[in-house]
Amino acid sequence: MKQTIQCLLLTLGIAQLQPVVCEAQSKKAMADFSKWPAGTSPQEVGKKVAEHFVATPHTNFGRTTPPKTITYPETCTWYGALTFAKQSGDKELLQKLVQRFDPMFGAQDTLIPKPLHVDATVFGSVPFELYMQTKDKRYLEIGKRFADKQWENPEGPHVKPESQDFLNRGYSWQTRMWIDDMFMITAVQSQAYRATNDKKYIERAAKEMVLYLDSLQKPNGLFYHAPDVPYFWGRGDGWMAAGMAELLRSLPKDSQYRERIMKGYKTMMASLLKYQAENGMWRQLIDDAESWPETSCTGMFTFAMITGVKNGWLDAATYGPAARKGWLALITYIDSNNDVREVCEGTNKKNDRQYYLDRKRNIGDLHGQAPVLWCATALLR
Repeated sequence: MKQTIQCLLLTLGIAQLQPVVCEAQSKKAMADFSKWPAGTSPQEVGKKVAEHFVATPHTNFGRTTPPKTITYPETCTWYGALTFAKQSGDKELLQKLVQRFDPMFGAQDTLIPKPLHVDATVFGSVPFELYMQTKDKRYLEIGKRFADKQWENPEGPHVKPESQDFLNRGYSWQTRMWIDDMFMITAVQSQAYRATNDKKYIERAAKEMVLYLDSLQKPNGLFYHAPDVPYFWGRGDGWMAAGMAELLRSLPKDSQYRERIMKGYKTMMASLLKYQAENGMWRQLIDDAESWPETSCTGMFTFAMITGVKNGWLDAATYGPAARKGWLALITYIDSNNDVREVCEGTNKKNDRQYYLDRKRNIGDLHGQAPVLWCATALLR
């Protein structure tokens, strides 16, 4: 009886209690996240996509030339492959992912980006995950350097006049008020907390998340691509959804920021539920019925919903089927080479609807590969 009341209160958002997944909720979630049709299980799909990543040279946003440093889409995919290896118990895959990093302790150390911008600093999430799985302290040292730099004195070419002001107010000097940031910042800070158990990392990420929610979230729970661009671009909102899910799954229950973030997360999930297409996909412009189904945002939204159902934040009867439908739709876009298609190319802001509708639809772009691995991991957690 006590568990039932606790679950009801949590569902209604009336009390911040230690999460208790109701027995009925748990059974419903298990039903939605098991008994997969042949070839569609997270184990099978995740393995194929992760092995494809391992065999892929360092990428450079689709260019034929190699990158000067590891790019953020590769970081996100690497992180997903590592978490999938952990949840699936695949030691051989883990070793391959370790070997991918090994040259950066030597001749290829220049591939490690400098943590002077959010897109570069997210790289720290990879060595943190490698440390947690291998206990090799060399990874921990690199990860901490990245996480700490995000809250140290501003330096480098990306410093803005407002950078010091953000830092003085307890925020990262790398704050830009771009919605992408709420994955880039929260991923590395959450990983720092998981690796060190030092609450300062996740608390400052949570404070940052509240700033972005209070400043940028619209009444319907979604986010414009930019304040001067009134379009709900799929992947932009995907970064927010995934970032909140990543943060909430580790944010201590007694955090002063948890209630506000949970409210923002649930409001967003409720809105996304309304805009999911019948086939399970979400669109390049979320609320535009004439827009095309896009895979990177579908993967990110699906990951956020799976995580919410698994942790008891979302009603399993409502969101479990939606998350299952999202996964089964998403993986139909994986081709015989294990490349995800219909991935929106990297996109700057523009106050023009047609600009978003005309964006190039890439195949194998790591912006799309990464969320598949996040979903596979979340389904196995």
